[in-house]
Amino acid sequence: MNKTQLVEKIAERANITKKKADEALKAFESVVTETLGNDETITLVGFGTFEASERKSREGRNPRTGEVVKIDARKVPKFRPGKALKDALK
Repeated sequence: MNKTQLVEKIAERANITKKKADEALKAFESVVTETLGNDETITLVGFGTFEASERKSREGRNPRTGEVVKIDARKVPKFRPGKALKDALK
């Protein structure tokens, strides 16, 4: 499912226009991005948890040349599904 299809499904389920659904999805994306950028966590009980995780710096290899390359430490987004979401997929 791509973003357009997701917006259509949200609009259909919430009985709102596609424009309103798109605005809601963009607002959700914005809030998640901003919250994770501030090292905060978002927990949606039953659905899951969004959090920022720290990756340590490490050495990697350029696959073409085999040259050792230093990969800097950075923050990455992480999602842990909740019990209800896991159970729905069984």
